[in-house]
Amino acid sequence: MGVYVIVGASQGIGYSIAEQLIAAGHRVLNFSRKAADLAGIENYTWDALQEEDSIFSSIQGSVDGIAYCPGSIVLKPFHRLTTTDFELDFKINVLGAVRVIQALLASLKQSNSSSIVLFSTVAVQTGMGFHASIASSKGAIEGLTRSLAAELSSFKIRVNAIAPSLTQTPLAQNLLSTPEKVEAGGKRHPLGRVGQAEDVANLAAFLLKPENSWITGQVIGVDGGIGSLRTV
Repeated sequence: MGVYVIVGASQGIGYSIAEQLIAAGHRVLNFSRKAADLAGIENYTWDALQEEDSIFSSIQGSVDGIAYCPGSIVLKPFHRLTTTDFELDFKINVLGAVRVIQALLASLKQSNSSSIVLFSTVAVQTGMGFHASIASSKGAIEGLTRSLAAELSSFKIRVNAIAPSLTQTPLAQNLLSTPEKVEAGGKRHPLGRVGQAEDVANLAAFLLKPENSWITGQVIGVDGGIGSLRTV
């Protein structure tokens, strides 16, 4: 049985990852602002915007994997974005991940094959209007992924990132709040639909498993084809 820390398992992709890991018999600890209503999970309160990380000291022994799932979607024309918007996105997406990894690095090193999964967005490698703030932060995540993968490889710690497109989660509820919006969003993707939390969680769970221990430093798209395909 492995020990996995999911940051943000109270809903969306993080919840789906935790659900899969628990079903496979692993111990799963959720660190988020809200408790995850999921049988078998261990809940701890932590907020990416509050600089208090002592809660992670409650973890004793080795940790086999971390999935850092908090995110933000701030879509505005560039001229309407403030430096506060950029700072907030960076704190949630990048600095929060850095703090969690640093807090748990000693525990990750105790595992024979540990894994870190971070989250980018298709908008980093595929330029999309109104995404300047979030794409900037997620671009930093991709750089962090590759740098940490190189630095931590000697400890057999793998670091990968997943770059989803529009996924039907509470985070994206304003973009997918009506059947018409869901249909329109789906038509933008070559596979004809928006993503579901399980689509992304399936890959995250795969990357966390020690059986897949020869994959590191990768940014993998789960995006319905929108990041690399043009069908018209």
